[in-house]
Amino acid sequence: MIIEKWQKIASKYLVREKWATLRVDEVKLPDGIVKDDYYVLEYPNWVNAIALTEEGKIIMVRQYRHAADIVSLEVPGGVIDGDEAPEFAIKRELLEETGYSFKTCKFITELYPNPATSTNKTFTYFLTGGVKTHEQHLDEHEILNVEEYTVDEVKQFIKENKIAQALHVAALFYGLTELEQL
Repeated sequence: MIIEKWQKIASKYLVREKWATLRVDEVKLPDGIVKDDYYVLEYPNWVNAIALTEEGKIIMVRQYRHAADIVSLEVPGGVIDGDEAPEFAIKRELLEETGYSFKTCKFITELYPNPATSTNKTFTYFLTGGVKTHEQHLDEHEILNVEEYTVDEVKQFIKENKIAQALHVAALFYGLTELEQL
């Protein structure tokens, strides 16, 4: 069976904000059915990283996530600003969030957080040779702790479901594969 794309007939924006936009599309499905209320979230693209220190420890951050009401252990990352290149964005985010600079930076994957309802994607990078070169420079409402863990500790966190953010778990699997640890 060939899967065909849907035809967008019309779009109407319901919310247009800096961090998220909500639109409702009218779409025609391949079988001819018209659905007039398909909601789509438009977010900016994101970056995240498996970032290793010179000593080979994985840099992670711990912060509160209001929507889920959890304190979350995550890999560093953030929003790509405007037309910023993803590789530049991850280096900027790492410097702002952790204060670390890196010797190498390699793109490892591109994932869609939720292609059913969201338009954005996340670019994941693998960085090595991290050295603390700056103090944190956090956004206005950003409060986070920088933590370093061994590869074995991170693998144990995954086994024990201690990392709640799905995109970050996926990034860690790609990073552990890059390290030949899976």
